[in-house]
Amino acid sequence: MTLDSPVQFDSLWRGAQVATMVNGQYNTIEDAAIGVLGGRIAWLGKAADLPAYEALREHDLGGGWVTPGLIDCHTHLVFGGNRAGEFEQRLNGVSYQEIAQQGGGIAFSVKATREASEADLVASAARRLKSLMADGVTTVEIKSGYGLSLEDELKMLRVASILENQFPVSIKRTCLAAHAMPPEYDDKDAYIDYLCDTVLPKVAALGLADAVDAFCEGIAFSTEQVERYFKTAQALGLPVKIHAEQLSSLGGTRMAASFKALSADHIEFIEEADVKAMAESGTVAVLLPGAFFTLKETQKPPIDWLRQYKVPMAIATDANPGTSPALSLRLMMNMACTLFGLTPEEALAGATVHGAKALGMEDSHGTLEVGKVADFVCWDVESPGELSYWLGGQLIKQRIYQGVEEVV
Repeated sequence: MTLDSPVQFDSLWRGAQVATMVNGQYNTIEDAAIGVLGGRIAWLGKAADLPAYEALREHDLGGGWVTPGLIDCHTHLVFGGNRAGEFEQRLNGVSYQEIAQQGGGIAFSVKATREASEADLVASAARRLKSLMADGVTTVEIKSGYGLSLEDELKMLRVASILENQFPVSIKRTCLAAHAMPPEYDDKDAYIDYLCDTVLPKVAALGLADAVDAFCEGIAFSTEQVERYFKTAQALGLPVKIHAEQLSSLGGTRMAASFKALSADHIEFIEEADVKAMAESGTVAVLLPGAFFTLKETQKPPIDWLRQYKVPMAIATDANPGTSPALSLRLMMNMACTLFGLTPEEALAGATVHGAKALGMEDSHGTLEVGKVADFVCWDVESPGELSYWLGGQLIKQRIYQGVEEVV
């Protein structure tokens, strides 16, 4: 190729404004053009500055705003059954304890997930995944954690892999075997031993997980128990993340930061020392307003501390059958603004660049930059702040996954 040869694109997208979200800011490019080659962004800038080029396909977006594809970095999309009946029971005055005594709560989800076939789990999770995709999501994290046995945890992780092969979406798989106690165990230490000796080594050997997660809370596992679990994950070469400080302050976030955890999630009860530890380790704070809303919590995450120490704040649906039956990441962006006090720009950063970092994908996803994967969405809005403003509605004009327009 000579110096005068035209730049080659598989596709060229133009006719809209772009919010690149580099450094967590809109960084607007007006009347922009995006050149894609091999599924990655090959050129980005003002259309007036385009060099001589040849493109196999050209697309006029016809106005609106382009942002990176949304990233839902914390979900429990794979599970059997649902707990809508419990939701109705609670609203009719039945207590959590009474529901649990009836076999409800997480025990119900574990039983239903164990009984469901792999095909059944794929079919039910696919419906939920389609809802997220229709809302602008191009990358999703899916956790196990409703199997709580080697066989059933592997089944859940296989389902996540099948979904990625079936749909135009990137999926990160997380082993959350330390989610709750299975019914056949009554000793938490013995169950953690089982996870460390049997479950995690098999998951790692099969390459079924990209990370390991644990629920560190009084109703789940202690800081010391999770630390043992994390040491095994680390020895197996798997990064960690943690559900921590959701209901109380146990120091789980600081412990996870010592392992350079990808993220600490929920974190309503973190203290300033936790925030400092996160800042030093590069751990992302994942805010989950859906669970906060559903559980009618009052303790909010300390947003001012997170801003002060420049801890990245991601936002996710926490889509699960019990505490956050949420299938709209944009709705979570609105809740992060109205319930937690984030700005719309912070909320969009939380669902793009910081969501990518929470999954260890910041080098390839989360912003619109040359060299990154060409996942982006064109929205029928007049400003990017509208993505946090509207409660629902079909705002997507086009969803582009790895440079190809996808129909959801």
